Amino acid sequence: MIMVDQSKRLSKPLHWTRAGRIAVLAACGLLLVALVTVGVLASTTGSRQPGCIEVTYASSLGAALMHPCGSHAREACARPDQYPAAAAHGALREACRQAGLPYGRSATSG
Repeated sequence: MIMVDQSKRLSKPLHWTRAGRIAVLAACGLLLVALVTVGVLASTTGSRQPGCIEVTYASSLGAALMHPCGSHAREACARPDQYPAAAAHGALREACRQAGLPYGRSATSG
């Protein structure tokens, strides 16, 4: 098949129409808004609740999340041997430290 004037068409720069420019600007604007929204949500969600600990640790199916609050959190920090997977790499110890809970001590003592 013979391409008539193909070399002439290929040598010309692309010509953007007004609608094309508006579409590209709108897409870039939406992308920017989406990135800002994700950034804001990532920085605000996961905020710690008072009296709660949050531990992410490796499990047989991938990652597992432990989120006890109140007396359950104090018990988990006091008896890390009951949660060996969470305590294995120090994740439970760090969560207890951040919450100000004693680690590895009896839940009934001070």
